[in-house]
This record gives sequence, C-alpha cells and structure tokens, in this order.
Amino acid sequence: MPRQIHPTALIDPAARLGENVSVGAYTIIGPDVEIGDGTWIGPHVVINGPTRIGRDNRIFQFSSLGEAPQDKKYAGEPTRLEIGDRNTIREFCTFNRGTAQDAGVTRVGNDNWIMAYVHIAHDCQVGDRTIFANNAQLAGHVHIGDWAILGGFTVVHQFVRIGAHCITAMGTILLQDVPPYVTAAGNPSAPHGINSEGLKRRGFSPAAIAALRRAYKTLYRSGLKLEEASAAIAATVPEEAALASLAEFLATPGRGIIR
Repeated sequence: MPRQIHPTALIDPAARLGENVSVGAYTIIGPDVEIGDGTWIGPHVVINGPTRIGRDNRIFQFSSLGEAPQDKKYAGEPTRLEIGDRNTIREFCTFNRGTAQDAGVTRVGNDNWIMAYVHIAHDCQVGDRTIFANNAQLAGHVHIGDWAILGGFTVVHQFVRIGAHCITAMGTILLQDVPPYVTAAGNPSAPHGINSEGLKRRGFSPAAIAALRRAYKTLYRSGLKLEEASAAIAATVPEEAALASLAEFLATPGRGIIR
C-alpha cells in the first residue's frame, strides 16, 4: 500500500519512510529519521534524529521522540534513538537520544506497550515485551529487562537496573536495582516476593517457580550477606535454568539491590 501522509504533516526530505507508513496531521519528522514499514504515527507527533524506528509501531498524538537528551553535559554530539518493531507508544511520551558519556544510544526493543506520559531518558536500554503504565519515568542510563512491568507513576533513579519479569506497584520509587522476577513496591521500594502470576502466564513450570521462590528466600530471608546469598543461588543454577539470569544479574556490579 502507498504511504498515507496528511497534507499538514512536515516531513524533511532527508527522512526515510518505509512502505505503508501513515503520518497524521501536523506531525513533524526531521532529517536523520528512518521509519519502518507499516508504522502508524498519529497527529501532532514530533520525531527528531538521528532516530531509527522499526516496523508496525503505533505512535499516538503529542509524543516527542528522538529529542536531544536532558543532560547539561550534552554538547550536540551525534547520538541516537533506536526503537524496534510492534511497539505501542501512547500519548505525550518522551524518548530522548543517548549521550557520549554512555553508549551514545537510547534503545527500546520490540513488542512493548508504553502508556501515556512515559519518559525514557538518555541512554536507557529497554528490552522486549515490557509494559509501562501511565507516567512511569526513567532517568538516564536505566536498563529494563524483558517482560518487566512498571506500575503507574513508577520513578526510576539513574543507572538503576530492573531485571526481566519484574513488576512494580503504582507509585514505586526505585533507587536501587531490582533483581529478575521480583515484585517491588513502596517509597523507597522494598521487595514483596516474586512475580509468580506473571511467570505462570508466560509458561514457567511449577518447578521453575518453586526454585525461584527458594532463591528469593535465600536472597531476602536467610540472613545471608548479599555476596553469600548470590553464591548460594549461583550454586543452584545447574538444577534450574531459570536461576541463571538471576545469578548473572547479582554477579554484575550496579547500585546495589533493593533489600
């Protein structure tokens, strides 16, 4: 199908749009922007570059994507934003490009459901199949694992890591890392068990969920120091593959984990 471009949209001649791209009224697309096949962009969206957006995304009105990072050290370096395929980005979202102090790129993966007023700051790395509820806010350099769910008004401090399959409650304030599979809530946040319902929906076996519950108790209820608990969990990885990502996360330096 041909592209469907509203006559009031302003698209720089240097922008590259794939097949069957739809652009709504008064949307502005700058140079150094690439948009994949089948992506729908609503009215009043602003996309600056360098930005690459994959195929079959849905970007709703008043979102701002690929703008310069909100970092006082930024001096116009050619950093970029990369967005994968089949993402839904709702109203008033803001995704900034990276900075030269990090990898120089902000990345959002595939199949993410990102609700209204979400902010993804410079150098964030977001995995696949995440859900960000309204007003979730990521500071710079945050890493989010696959399948993570952020409740509404979750606020994440810079450099925090959130592991795969985590879930946060509404209004959670994250100042430290959240290990994979953990449920977090509060200000400051605290752990509240594993995300067992989410794991069941994603096909984790009862044995895997039981192993993760045991690992959670080792990490949070055994009285062991973090290094000791991490070593104990790592020793059980051969028994249950689901523990491998948890052990790897704990072995990687970060801001410390919520406790």
